[in-house]
Amino acid sequence: MQEIKFNGNQSDFYIDLRKRVNEYFKDTNKEKTGDYRIIVKALFFSISFITSYILLVFVDMPVWLSIPLCVYAGIITAGIGFNMMHDGSHGSFSQNKSLNKMAELSLNFLGCSSFFWNVKHVVVHHTYTNIDGMDDDIGNEPMLRLCETQKRYAFHALQQYYFVFIYGLLYLGWIFLLDFIKYFSRKVGNKDNIHINASTHVGFWSTKVIYSLLFVALPIWQLGFVKFITGYSVYMFVTGITISLVFQLAHCVENMAFDHPMKDGKIANDWATHQVATTSNFATQSKLVSFFTGGLNFQIEHHLFPKISHVHYPEISKIVKNVCAKHGISYFEQKTLLNAIVSHVKHLKEMGKK
Repeated sequence: MQEIKFNGNQSDFYIDLRKRVNEYFKDTNKEKTGDYRIIVKALFFSISFITSYILLVFVDMPVWLSIPLCVYAGIITAGIGFNMMHDGSHGSFSQNKSLNKMAELSLNFLGCSSFFWNVKHVVVHHTYTNIDGMDDDIGNEPMLRLCETQKRYAFHALQQYYFVFIYGLLYLGWIFLLDFIKYFSRKVGNKDNIHINASTHVGFWSTKVIYSLLFVALPIWQLGFVKFITGYSVYMFVTGITISLVFQLAHCVENMAFDHPMKDGKIANDWATHQVATTSNFATQSKLVSFFTGGLNFQIEHHLFPKISHVHYPEISKIVKNVCAKHGISYFEQKTLLNAIVSHVKHLKEMGKK
């Protein structure tokens, strides 16, 4: 893996910011991990998912009822990822390590490898955000061109229209293709020669087999192939679009920096400033968006403090804004979800131009 270094990891900005945030938790006597709110959310999403699964697989419902339930199940699946798995993978779900692990492993239950997610997201994305060739989250070539350093093809001129279909296939591709590419290549982004121990091998293949039995074989046996493929297609498409949009709205919108190393392998900014320059918040005043996305609409706060649970982001965002203003650092935010989507489409259109 190419060695990339930031221009100082302990800038005055980051030192000041960490001090202020630590003081907040000390003054309020709060833990940085999740509290009762995250447990309530975990129960809500878990019960909703299990109920939807039972109804869809074991109850013979008319199409007008089953299709909307497939849509709902897709949204709930994404919500499990945002609210449980995501905090669990960062160790911020709970002070209890076992609960963190259980939350993280919810991704395996949904068919994906939490091991490769940790490498892709926790290690690579959070370190090398929006750095082409390093950050696997923007490595969607050749289907999409997300930054100027990526090769442009003629069909990218239409990517602001067809991106919906690419995003809709993400979850399906993640389970049955992308995980396997990472497994056999031992590579994520620019990180290669990834070591996989015996328990991880077992966990990977167990995840794929159990998922295929529970979410493919059993539904086909219960419902028949036509009903299964219809409902499953809707479910996967909704899940894929929802996951993709939430993550892309945080980094692939207007005004975002897409950095690259200088000749000496250094990034111009320090790590914390780089995180703010490459990240944008959206719809932070919407309690519904904040509830569903697991605080991922407070993406700036998450990237600066990934080990702090998302339930605290609304409070510490005020501190982050204040410290950014004090140090002359731009703080990017889209006021509404619609604004963020429009900004993402504009970014895709711009990247599709010659």
